[in-house]
Amino acid sequence: MLNEFKDFIAKGNVMDMAVGIIIGAAFTAIVASLVADLINPFIGLFMGGIDFTNMYFVLSGEVADGASLEAAREAGAAVFAYGSFIMAIINFLIIAFVVFMLVRQVAKIKEAAAKKEEVVEEAPAGPTELDILLQIRDSLAK
Repeated sequence: MLNEFKDFIAKGNVMDMAVGIIIGAAFTAIVASLVADLINPFIGLFMGGIDFTNMYFVLSGEVADGASLEAAREAGAAVFAYGSFIMAIINFLIIAFVVFMLVRQVAKIKEAAAKKEEVVEEAPAGPTELDILLQIRDSLAK
């Protein structure tokens, strides 16, 4: 059983998947920073200084007016953090777009490789042995 597990782990697909997951996690951190540090400030600027990170409703508990979301959570209040949800949607859309573009490019590359294979297969193979023998027979018959 241990040998079968080693064989499974050593397969290329499993290793490729592991690398993809690690790169995906790093990419998610980059996108989260992009949204929180670069996109949201511009959105806030155009919407009159709105900060999505601190947009929430207090469902129960006591929270001082103007307190940050983090302070409200530390106070033990139940909060409906719709600003965090908006940020998560923006993160998802960016990641989904990048993955779409990546899959699209891979599909184009595969399609181009398939067309090259078709062109190679369509090249004439030359005369067969039977064709050559028939030409020799015809030449001798003259």
